[in-house]
Amino acid sequence: MTVHSDIYSETGYKIDRKRIRQGISDLLSGMGIYTDVELSVVFAGERKMRELHKKHLGSDEVTDVISFPLEEGVFPDGVLRLGDIVICYPVAVKQAADKNIMVDDEIQFLAEHGCRHLLGIHHEL
Repeated sequence: MTVHSDIYSETGYKIDRKRIRQGISDLLSGMGIYTDVELSVVFAGERKMRELHKKHLGSDEVTDVISFPLEEGVFPDGVLRLGDIVICYPVAVKQAADKNIMVDDEIQFLAEHGCRHLLGIHHEL
């Protein structure tokens, strides 16, 4: 399996792209997904995350991660295209401090959490 992931940081935040790719790859293989996968991960600031949350989820607030899944299924070329994950970097920094963990650990957690959402796995309310 190969994870093709475009990772963007529109604000110049320092991101460990290799770690994110490896974490997502490990998550997918642990779930028994061995086909090639394509997704994107975008890092945004609080203002952009608020805009996205309001536009797509109808709530005027900042959140840590939002996922935008594509239609399910493997495409004719054999690649499973999952969709997009948007992570709010400043919120990740705050949450890492609250948990007393490294920011990279929180970012990896959020990327994997977002990937689960792309796969249709949602937390219970």
